[in-house]
Amino acid sequence: MIYYLHQILDINILGYITIRAGIAFFIALFLTLFLMPKFIRWAQKTSSVQPINNWAPERHQEKAKTPTMGGVVFIGSTLFASLLTINFSNHYALGALLTLGLFVLIGFQDDFAKIKKNENLAGLKARTKMILQILSALIVAAFLCLFAEFNTELYVPFIKTPVLDMGIFAIALWVLVIVATSNAVNLTDGLDGLATVPSIVALTSFSIIIYATGNAIISEYLLIPNIPVGEVSIVASALIGALAGFLWFNCHPAEVFMGDSGSLTVGAFLGYLAVISKSEILLLLIGSIFVIETLSVILQVGSYKLRNKRVFLMAPIHHHFEMKNWAENKIIVRFWIIAILSNILALITLKIR
Repeated sequence: MIYYLHQILDINILGYITIRAGIAFFIALFLTLFLMPKFIRWAQKTSSVQPINNWAPERHQEKAKTPTMGGVVFIGSTLFASLLTINFSNHYALGALLTLGLFVLIGFQDDFAKIKKNENLAGLKARTKMILQILSALIVAAFLCLFAEFNTELYVPFIKTPVLDMGIFAIALWVLVIVATSNAVNLTDGLDGLATVPSIVALTSFSIIIYATGNAIISEYLLIPNIPVGEVSIVASALIGALAGFLWFNCHPAEVFMGDSGSLTVGAFLGYLAVISKSEILLLLIGSIFVIETLSVILQVGSYKLRNKRVFLMAPIHHHFEMKNWAENKIIVRFWIIAILSNILALITLKIR
């Protein structure tokens, strides 16, 4: 809507991506700050609270009455702000909205099932959830191929030209990136604000990369592919604003959790951003915290099955530090610091080509 005002009313400033990204950020921020207290009161009244896994550290039991499913609010705010500000003729921006919409529905189903049965493990079955995620990622990948005419070349950091054209196999990579990142953020969301700030930092990095990728002059200077994805930085900016509003209530001690409706969706969107910016490999550094959390689970399960021994006291790794009696705030802030440093390194690599 706002984009078309610059054409109708000849307000040129509203045509700029940076201006509309700023507008989207503040709309999503203030809408989340306005709606979240109302959602928290409703959730408390209806007992829509977080069921705690019996295997979680004992101190987590005190969080059993904390409202969950806050992701519905901040993803809804993101979608609303994006619909007001994007150029609807840009297929990559529409793909971003499609990704958010599909994955928030999966997360909502999972959260609702857990709340209804008051059991942490009573959500969607793991196989069902994975199938739904893969199908959703396939829909997004098909959309990119059919409507955005997205190329299938693979880029790696430090090399200024594509290393190969993956052809039809690109779809498999895109699905893997989106689904894997979705689940990685979901695994990380175990402490107050632990997944929120690394997500904000990663979204900020991708916003910069995507804006540069969509700008012919900047992309030529940085020797990165020039793809018309700049409009997606508006959606990313809206999600950053919404997450900042959510963090106001999610910081320790949390008043609300994002639930799977938030973590699965944010992760899938980060995967989508990595795909359209040709940063699938760089995602490993941008999402370092999510990678570390996921690897800790893989190592723990693999070691126990092969050697009948555990690598960590508990996985994901943030629980390991809890078992070592680290204060929750210390774990959270140190993970935030790692996320910030790794993203600075990721942005530095853009100039090393």
